[in-house]
Amino acid sequence: MTRPWHLGFGLILTALAGYVDALGFIRLGGLYTSFMSGNTTQLAVSIGHGDPHHALLPALLILAFLLGGICGGGLSALTPSRWVTPVILGFETAVVSAAFQAATAAPDSGIASLMLALAMGAQNAVLSHVQGFRAGTTFVTGALFGFGQKFALALARRGARWAWVSDGVVWFSLFVGSVAGTVAYGQLALYALAIPAGIAGFLAFLATILTVRAVPNAAGKVAVK
Repeated sequence: MTRPWHLGFGLILTALAGYVDALGFIRLGGLYTSFMSGNTTQLAVSIGHGDPHHALLPALLILAFLLGGICGGGLSALTPSRWVTPVILGFETAVVSAAFQAATAAPDSGIASLMLALAMGAQNAVLSHVQGFRAGTTFVTGALFGFGQKFALALARRGARWAWVSDGVVWFSLFVGSVAGTVAYGQLALYALAIPAGIAGFLAFLATILTVRAVPNAAGKVAVK
């Protein structure tokens, strides 16, 4: 996959993270399925208040996210570099689809939320091998800081004039995804989970096609040499 494709995939995945996080926030009453900083704060507050009952769910979400990161990192390490994106997206598609099935079969079990956290943890490994690229992750605090820093440098004429745009677009992608998730949940309830499952599946399929098409080109370059 070329860098422009990675950029496009990253922005869509960032919006997807916002979408899933909005659903989790609404459904879980203030907890998250991708934003683990918020869950860590909730966990700490519950422990500080001596309330282990309310500490359980954020702890489980953090553990599920961590397990997803381990799975994504493991798949990334064991998979040839050109196949990392389609493989991890395929894994994410399977987990989000399972979360959709769990949510519709047992809405109050909480299993779907843990599956979504698992999928979001794995998603962070999709584009980790693209240096200097923040999109595709489930957190944008760094992008927001980068936006402010680069914008200040641009105003002071000590940096690239439009370098801040990319970080701003990443933040905006998460914002748009969160709005879309909120609207979708209001209209479709838990069936709104079918949308991120479909998007992840489409991206996995598209990444596979792009990778397969790139292999003959790479072979041709080697043969010419």
